[in-house]
Amino acid sequence: MRHCLVVDDSRVMRRVARAIMETLDFETAEAEGADGALAYCRERMPEVILLDLNLPEIDGVQFLRHLRRVPGGTRPFVLFSMMENDVARISQALQAGANDFVLKPYDRSAIQSKLAAAELA
Repeated sequence: MRHCLVVDDSRVMRRVARAIMETLDFETAEAEGADGALAYCRERMPEVILLDLNLPEIDGVQFLRHLRRVPGGTRPFVLFSMMENDVARISQALQAGANDFVLKPYDRSAIQSKLAAAELA
């Protein structure tokens, strides 16, 4: 089974994302923040990471920079999420190593289309 990590400081958003990813046949784990997510990735690198850009410890862009330096950290498809359509922020995240983005609130069809484009759905 394919494996996904959902990283978001909102428990509700993690649960919604998890439910969506599980309907897409992903075994899904959750992390509340960047530190926990990086520790998780060092133990078991997921195929897909659904990442909130606005994390309290370090932001999603900094997380991406750290992730891409972890052994195996170049492999995961990182789909970041945000509430607003901020072109500068999107560009910054893509330059830091994100593969694509999706706007919140989470929508199953939007996530599925991004995964399909990456040949993961």
